[in-house]
Amino acid sequence: MMELSVTRKQMEFIRSTAFETLFGGAAGGGKSYAQLIDALVFALTYPRSRQLMLRRTFPELRRSLIQVSLDLYPSDCAVYKESVHRWIFANQSILEFGFCDSENDVTKYQSAEYDVIRFDELTHFTEFQFTYLLSRIRGVNGYPKQVKSSTNPGGVGHHWVKERYIDRLVPGEESGGRLFLPAKVTDNSFLMASDPEYLQRLHLLDEQSRRALLHGEWDLFEGQYFPEFSREIHVQEVPDIPTGWRRYLAIDYGLDMLAALWIALDGEGTAWVYREVYQSGLVISEAAQRILEAERPGEVIDQRLAPPDLFARRQETGRSAVEIFAEHGLYFEKAAGDRIQGWYALKEYLHPFRGTQGERTARLKISPRCRNLIRTLPALQYDPNRPNDAATQPHELTHAPDALRYFTATVRVAGGAPSHGLLEREVDAFLAYGVGDGAL
Repeated sequence: MMELSVTRKQMEFIRSTAFETLFGGAAGGGKSYAQLIDALVFALTYPRSRQLMLRRTFPELRRSLIQVSLDLYPSDCAVYKESVHRWIFANQSILEFGFCDSENDVTKYQSAEYDVIRFDELTHFTEFQFTYLLSRIRGVNGYPKQVKSSTNPGGVGHHWVKERYIDRLVPGEESGGRLFLPAKVTDNSFLMASDPEYLQRLHLLDEQSRRALLHGEWDLFEGQYFPEFSREIHVQEVPDIPTGWRRYLAIDYGLDMLAALWIALDGEGTAWVYREVYQSGLVISEAAQRILEAERPGEVIDQRLAPPDLFARRQETGRSAVEIFAEHGLYFEKAAGDRIQGWYALKEYLHPFRGTQGERTARLKISPRCRNLIRTLPALQYDPNRPNDAATQPHELTHAPDALRYFTATVRVAGGAPSHGLLEREVDAFLAYGVGDGAL
């Protein structure tokens, strides 16, 4: 029998009490092993409990989960019945192995009841299969009822899994009964010790496969406008912001959505997006109130940036949006509005480089609580009619990235340090007409 040892991240998965837990990310993170250990602990803890562990096909099931369980599970407390693919424990708990080759294979579990259903490689399943099987988690025995899943990025279910867990959740924080635990190969100390060349083999993969399997990145697809974006690099807890850092507010506003981003710029030229407001259906006075409510008492914002269209006076009222914002205590300056130059500036902020300790880093960091920016920024695609521009559809994806673009277009990275105000080419144009610095 193998020694039952687990890593810290595997223990987090085992101890999770959330109704839905996803242990996902890089290959080699010990996810399937964690499933088997968790299933064993549950079976021994709750007599007569029933669990179902799934892979998409039986060959995958046989060469991975079943084979490992035969080496792992102690024969003095459980017997494996190969004819029905079940472990039957001395306390009459059952762990059943199953598979769903086709979309409608899930209906064979129509009359079954389980305390826990476990999906190994969840992204190999469709959303229909997953939600249908959730209805099989039921019973009156008082035991915990859970669905526990493990997976790598990619596969037929990549997008729905990403939307359900990755885009909506802060890693390690349960919300709405769901928990996402990111997995990295370096978390698996046992694999690193027994097969130190595994990392080198992952490095031989093509770039997209390497980013998915080595780094566990979910934001990868054809036509992506910002392939530079990496949660590993760009999503990071924001440190306490000292008084010396400049603070900015950049907004994109319409009745369909207010997207407001608060950004702090440190002394090294790194921009930290530390807060967002993302809400639809607000008139300007309500939007102003929502922004002011989000800011802390005494918080000083050095510059507030709004897109050029909000400075245009409306024919029916004779007033601009920024004038109405000003009436409610918010004073905005005009952001640089050139789309392509703004996107290029944002790419400079996102561009990864090696830090002083050799780590991959960038000059843009986003708080994990800015969920809508994290969700929409990597989802932007190229505009098929303007290959240098980002697509404006689906429109819901554009609001938070546009707000960030107004900041990066106006406060640019230049030689590792930011430059403030208008784009350099616009400054040159002003100077060519004899406009002095005072006018700027």
